[in-house]
Amino acid sequence: MIKIPPYLKKGDSIGITCPAGYMAKEKAQTCIDTLQQWGFEVMVGKTLGSNSINYFSGTDDERLNELQAMLDDDSIRAILCGRGGYGVSRIIDQLNFTRFKKKPKWIIGYSDITVLHAHIYSNFNIASLHSPMAAAFNDGEYNNEYIASLHKAIIGKKAKYTCAAHLFNKQGTATGELIGGNLSLLTHLIGTPSDINTKNKLLFIEDIGELIYSTDRMLHQLKRSGKLDEIAGLIIGGFTDIRDTERPFGKTIEAVINDVVKEYAYPVCFNFPVSHGRENYALKVGGTYQLKAGRKTVQLSEK
Repeated sequence: MIKIPPYLKKGDSIGITCPAGYMAKEKAQTCIDTLQQWGFEVMVGKTLGSNSINYFSGTDDERLNELQAMLDDDSIRAILCGRGGYGVSRIIDQLNFTRFKKKPKWIIGYSDITVLHAHIYSNFNIASLHSPMAAAFNDGEYNNEYIASLHKAIIGKKAKYTCAAHLFNKQGTATGELIGGNLSLLTHLIGTPSDINTKNKLLFIEDIGELIYSTDRMLHQLKRSGKLDEIAGLIIGGFTDIRDTERPFGKTIEAVINDVVKEYAYPVCFNFPVSHGRENYALKVGGTYQLKAGRKTVQLSEK
């Protein structure tokens, strides 16, 4: 059975840390202000706006120690990762989840945070939250429906999302635990202690900045490793800033994905609003959802 961390109440504390790439503190200020307006206390870690001079928000030890401290601190009820990028896989095997297993809390983020989501789900059967991070609150977006979905998720309101049908959708209804995240990271985790078992699950994938051919390669890696064989349903999110090679691959990204999955009988949904872009609904990794892929609309409902 999946363990759902306690939902938050007003006055609860949310920690903000950057376990991967660097983020300037000012880019998180609107997020901090909004969380406080929602009624939460905010504890900001030193990795946010650190003095790091390279890509990361601190050394491996600094990032590891801060995340570990927030995992172990009972006064922190949720951990919001400031940004993703790259770096969690460098520290994941050194993290100690002993106290977290006894008193789980919401781990929030996407992109490189897919590593945390997959590891926590696969090893401890604890749900986490794939959702917007700190920068998504900027530029007047702090009150859009995607940020609102994060608020609703952490206070325990069940999600019910809809989107338009796509030409490549495969109609049908499926129910299962929802798992997934960034395609690059999911393939990166195959064969590691953070690898996910996809059997009978609803799998969602998204990505950013990849070449079309490399996306095709990653999809075939998922397929060859059996990750697509026995899933209950497949949710294709946004593939943003996808690039082609000088000599064109010859297909759109949607056609590439469809070629890989069209042989399967389970329902498939394209262009669901989960992505590196503005459209990024909060999804509980490990939560039970029902996918209804209809002729005109798609509905994803939390059970």
